[in-house]
Formats: sequence, structure tokens, C-alpha cells
Amino acid sequence: MAISSEQIRAARALLRWEQKDLAAASKVSLPSIKRLESQPGLLAAQPRTVAALLEAFDRGGVIFVAENGEGQGVRLRKSR
Repeated sequence: MAISSEQIRAARALLRWEQKDLAAASKVSLPSIKRLESQPGLLAAQPRTVAALLEAFDRGGVIFVAENGEGQGVRLRKSR
């Protein structure tokens, strides 16, 4: 799944995570996260990096919404 830097920032905001929290949860370096978030649009990252970020957010309860005519987005999963 292709995700954007805007979605990453929005997902962090939903979880009230700072960049360092995402780095710890995903095992992606803090400098890499800072770089990825600073570039607008789709992430220019290795597939394994994107997968690590998605997995960390999934564990946190974030769902990434694909382009559906209204634009990409994020939301929180319903409590179980």
C-alpha cells in the first residue's frame, strides 16, 4: 500500500505519538522518520521501511484509508 507523509503525520497525531515513539514502535530510525515526514506526497522509502511503519500503526489501532475519490486518510479502529 502506498502511503503519504501526510498520512504518517495524521496517524501519529491520532495516537498522540511523537516521532521518537514511532521510531521505537517501528524500529525505523528517528532521522529516517524525520526525513520521510518532511517530504510531501507518497513516501520515498524502501518497501521494508513502509511495512515496518504500517505494522507499528496497525498495532496502535490505525487504519489507512486508500484514495476513494475523497483522498487518502487515516482513522482509528473501533475498540474491541
